Amino acid sequence: MFSTDLLTLFVAVASVGGALALQRPFSGRSSSLSAGNNAAARVQFEPVDTISNVDAFTDYDAGLFTPLEDLTYVLSGEFTSLNHPTFPKYSVRIKKSDFCDGTVGAYTGYIDVEARHLFFYFFESRRDPDKDDVIFWTNGGPGCSSSLGLFMELDLSSNLVIGPCRVTSPDNMTYNPYSWNEQANIFFIDQPVGVGFSYADYGESVNTTPEAAKDIAAFVAIFFEHFSKFKGRAFHMAGESYGGRYIPVFAAEVYDQNVKLVDAGMTPINLSSIMIGNGCTDDLTMLSSYYDMQCRPMSVPPIQDIASCIRMKQALPRCEKWFTESCRDQFDSIGCEAANVFCYSEIAEPFDRTGYNPYDISQFCDGTVEDTLCYPVTKAISTYLDRPDVRSTIGADPSFTGNFSGCSDAVGMAFYEADDSLFPTQFYIAALLERGIRALIYVGANDWICNWVGNERMTLALEWSGQQDFAAEPLRGWKVDGDFVGLTRTAGPLTFVTIDGAGHMVPYDKPKHSLELVTRWLSGSDL
Repeated sequence: MFSTDLLTLFVAVASVGGALALQRPFSGRSSSLSAGNNAAARVQFEPVDTISNVDAFTDYDAGLFTPLEDLTYVLSGEFTSLNHPTFPKYSVRIKKSDFCDGTVGAYTGYIDVEARHLFFYFFESRRDPDKDDVIFWTNGGPGCSSSLGLFMELDLSSNLVIGPCRVTSPDNMTYNPYSWNEQANIFFIDQPVGVGFSYADYGESVNTTPEAAKDIAAFVAIFFEHFSKFKGRAFHMAGESYGGRYIPVFAAEVYDQNVKLVDAGMTPINLSSIMIGNGCTDDLTMLSSYYDMQCRPMSVPPIQDIASCIRMKQALPRCEKWFTESCRDQFDSIGCEAANVFCYSEIAEPFDRTGYNPYDISQFCDGTVEDTLCYPVTKAISTYLDRPDVRSTIGADPSFTGNFSGCSDAVGMAFYEADDSLFPTQFYIAALLERGIRALIYVGANDWICNWVGNERMTLALEWSGQQDFAAEPLRGWKVDGDFVGLTRTAGPLTFVTIDGAGHMVPYDKPKHSLELVTRWLSGSDL
């Protein structure tokens, strides 16, 4: 499904509940780019507000806007259109569906941004949709569909996922009792354009996280303005893998947009928290962890031979220094690419040769990364979503005529060529913490690609007013039904959690623990 070479180092990983992601441990531009392209390469390091359509937000007369008010007015046979004069470039198409979870209100539709169209699912809470919180969920990648997050499972007979249902074969879908909509209303969104059932009319694309954030923030505002029962409801933004880069920026955009909403006489979004599962947020703090996870008993016994570990240990300081100088401190496309090649050959290539699953080093890859991403069920899901009757039920636009693909090579490549993975999104986490937005960083302990060691180092390195208090807190165990299930550290609004026995995709490796974690987080309870 993905091409792999030494320069781009595309390594397939997975997003929450199975929305498979594309992630590489070392970032750099294609070697076809010359040093003369540095100005363009640096554009994504500008403040988020400078990377957008500046006229996306427009003043309006409140008397010109009539909200739909209630989801009961949404039709099932055709799309209902939602607009808001504050966002003249955006509209939302939504229709009621009996797809997936017949026990709750289920809706699908599109966020239309001129000629770009982003597909979404919305499921109401099974518990109390009129009072429960709202969760926004996005896939990882960049370039992978949140549709897989609804359906994927590790094993066709067990292990459930985050979404309300799961695909057990190309012909069958079953109910998931451990879905997060047991506790909350939840969105799943295929973004950016070109991902899953999302499409563009004329080849338009989005290739940076700040660009994508503008579309998401506008959609959230339009939805909440139209459906007043959700106004003021606690809103949580969640994602996994590359979501470690998406979510901090998306949440910051929603937070900053609130000022404009208030000025326009609209209700601000009650952004309560971010939730990042097995995120690759900061490449630099993740570098040394690749050695640790292979050569030290961090979750399983060492998987590398001694000679390889010694060579890796000796190469690591040079890798970190070269990466820092050429890819971070002063971007040099040629130097950064050379650092990529060196770091990959010394740190990641030895892992590739082991045959272990990069998303769960307690087991070997089932199939190949290129063919099955180590999870053969992905093929069943794609086949299921290619069925005409399923597409009609889901509400996929007939304009989308291609085969469903869990992840888009084109979108992933566009993000990497724009150096989006070098964007320092951990700074956004720190800024959100300073503003009282809670952050949950949860990690399956058996993951390699976005592992718990690197994530813990990232949380400890965050520069915010509670940094010393957080670092002073020891890791302690947390339990589910009296059983020890992992480690956690909390100080103020920041919480770090590991889940034993889980890999990159906690919600289906450990579905019960995942739902319990989310339940406690939403309620503000201690782990």
